Amino acid sequence: MSILRYTASADTTITNAYESDMITRGTGSNMGYADALEVFSIYGQESGSNGQSPELSRFLMSFPTSQMSADRAAGRLGASGSVSFVLKLYNARTPWTLPQDFNLVVAPVSRPWREGAGLDMDNYQDLGTGNWMKPNASSSWTQVGGDYRSVNNYNVRFPLGFENLEVDISNLVERWINGTQTDYGLGIKLTGSQEAYFSSSAGGLGSGQSGSVLQNTQGATQSYYTKRFFSRSTEFFFRRPVVEARWDDRVTDDRENFLYSSSLAPAADNLNRLYMYNYVRGRLVNIPKVGDGNILVSFYSGSATAPTGAKIKLPIGGGVVATNDLNATGSYSSTGLYSVDVALTAAATPLQKIYEVWHSGAIEYYTGSLYPELMPTYDSAPTFNRVTSCKNLNKSYSRKETARFRFFVRSKNWSPTIYTVATPNNPTEIIPSASYSIRRVIDNLNAVPYGTGSNRSTFLSYDKGGNYFDLNMSLLDSGYMYQIKLAYYNDSIGAWQEQPQTFKFRVNE
Repeated sequence: MSILRYTASADTTITNAYESDMITRGTGSNMGYADALEVFSIYGQESGSNGQSPELSRFLMSFPTSQMSADRAAGRLGASGSVSFVLKLYNARTPWTLPQDFNLVVAPVSRPWREGAGLDMDNYQDLGTGNWMKPNASSSWTQVGGDYRSVNNYNVRFPLGFENLEVDISNLVERWINGTQTDYGLGIKLTGSQEAYFSSSAGGLGSGQSGSVLQNTQGATQSYYTKRFFSRSTEFFFRRPVVEARWDDRVTDDRENFLYSSSLAPAADNLNRLYMYNYVRGRLVNIPKVGDGNILVSFYSGSATAPTGAKIKLPIGGGVVATNDLNATGSYSSTGLYSVDVALTAAATPLQKIYEVWHSGAIEYYTGSLYPELMPTYDSAPTFNRVTSCKNLNKSYSRKETARFRFFVRSKNWSPTIYTVATPNNPTEIIPSASYSIRRVIDNLNAVPYGTGSNRSTFLSYDKGGNYFDLNMSLLDSGYMYQIKLAYYNDSIGAWQEQPQTFKFRVNE
């Protein structure tokens, strides 16, 4: 799997806005159980002695980084540097005015705070900690409104106002996971230039009020009211605040579509990738004498059952550093998984079957076989129409499992020979660039959108058995039917083409 979502473990809105009497500020209010989070700035709603009367709202949230650390240690989360951690908050509609063209700052909090159990976002009468004045019952903020670090801050623009918030906070999350920065969560607020203007030199705000107001001589003299996001308490499963981990963990094993080198192809396109899978008692484990180091791979012709003769001389490229080398150098991919990139040149009469031997010095670990083909050529622009089926689709899955979906792909106009029909396992077509999405059937909600960007988080792997992907079912809400949609990249037209077939399944608790 290459997508995991970590729902917020705590969140609350904090504010110094006036209560309904327009006299008392709600600085002691706590909204940890509210179903929304709110950020705003109000300038001049209530005239104080200096006519400013600024009111602000911010919110705090934290995420289970201890679970992220545990997932990484267990191999469920990609290695440091390979994962994009994206903060995702979802807009909550309100009957109130929605500001436009504003920026929100996402900043790490610099001290521990308490979520609390308040609900009141209108009259601010649910008192508790943390709040505008105190992060918890035993201490106060150094500065009212929260203490924030000045590094790893992120600025997100909202040109229309109703947008969701989505920002890559990978640098910060990695610092939390590796312990170089203590995790006290995040604060979300308007930028300093958009929070309300206030100068204490202009006079007080009335008895007991000035201590809750921030000095901000560069602030705005207009209001930004109000922007809300769904909180972790919302009933809407797919609108809860999450940090989404995305990474590319594909296996791209060319054993089934291994192509001989062609002078018509660039060097990179002549390379094929092969994998060795070291399964021991049903699980992938590292080879003891190789560990996470390199491994050598040699290639042979042979009989129908075993390699024979001398090693095949290899052209330079991939794991081959010099022309006519007899060994290609493979590398460690992940636990128990090793790969090698190599090109093979066809003889005048191309070999129909080639063996590869994975070894380290005199120790041979594995012998595999492959059936290379010549690079195809075309006398006209190709059109690719395919039919896809899911080979192992179940009617339902549990949210506690990770499921693997395997697909069989063939050309729409495929006309097999008698020999092909008689073969027990008809070969599937391999799609090098394929992506999946998951939609909820009842309302077509896009539960897992296509991830075809730089991290390729929803790309399908492929091996000898065809294309496949793994899905952690905790991404989906239970009690609903979902459908898988696939899109294949068509290089001949330079575009993604969504396939007509859908594959439906239900998710249970």
